[in-house]
Amino acid sequence: MSVQETVKAVGDRSSPQVESAFWIVFAVYLALVVGFAWNPTPLAQCLAAVGIVAACAHAALSYGWKDALILLTICLVTTFTIENIGAATGLPFGHYHFEVGSNGLHVGAIPIIVGPLWFGMGYFSWIVARTLLGGAHSPLNRKIELVALPVVAAFVMTQWDVVMDPPESTISKAWIWHDGGAHFGVPLSNYLGWLLTSWLFYQAFAIYLSRRRNVAAWTAEQRRMLGLAAILLYLGSGLTQVTPWLMGQSGEVADAASHVWRIEDLRETTVVILLFTMVFTSMLAALRLATDAADR
Repeated sequence: MSVQETVKAVGDRSSPQVESAFWIVFAVYLALVVGFAWNPTPLAQCLAAVGIVAACAHAALSYGWKDALILLTICLVTTFTIENIGAATGLPFGHYHFEVGSNGLHVGAIPIIVGPLWFGMGYFSWIVARTLLGGAHSPLNRKIELVALPVVAAFVMTQWDVVMDPPESTISKAWIWHDGGAHFGVPLSNYLGWLLTSWLFYQAFAIYLSRRRNVAAWTAEQRRMLGLAAILLYLGSGLTQVTPWLMGQSGEVADAASHVWRIEDLRETTVVILLFTMVFTSMLAALRLATDAADR
């Protein structure tokens, strides 16, 4: 019995109380992410690990364990390759190095946690993009999808980096941009590099998935739950930046190029960008789920 059949069999027999318990636990996790994931502490690292596991489980439920492992492999190979090229040459992101995870295991010059983080957010961004285009749980076999979906997913993914990179690199200093950058210490080349890297593994995703014909036999309600969970996890990873803004952090911080930034300006600008990127995208995806449900 496949993982989808096993979970579906359990779900078919589950009670409303079980479903309610799931959403309560899910809500608690999201609250912890929003409240504490903005600061690189051991708790934030644990929350990130749970998010990565959730992405793997969601992929297994949506595509099966075999395909989920292949998607994970595509992402890890692509991102570790590009990140190591970037760390060595400055292309395509710019000159940088990681401080987070620097004492742990590495793949080349890159801390091992970086690849799984790419997959965690990358997978949920993929589901958000598929939802926006109206095919989150249908076979990916139309030519337009093979071209459009990787591009849309790459922009959805890069939105997250546009939101979190300035505070994480300039204030938290989880990684350092050697030459600074105009966007609160982050260069434009970084975001172009994110677009390129995410597009590369999304395009590989799309080509691989276009060759599979079986689709998980979920009910419409179960498909909506999977889609909504992915949207909320994507959104929650951005909303965590609201917490330090509400705390009213003040003072100044300098990037590696010795440019001084006001922390309150950085925090408020981050929330502005969040509102008009990740929040708007998540709202559109949720509305697409609701519209598709109403049309059935």
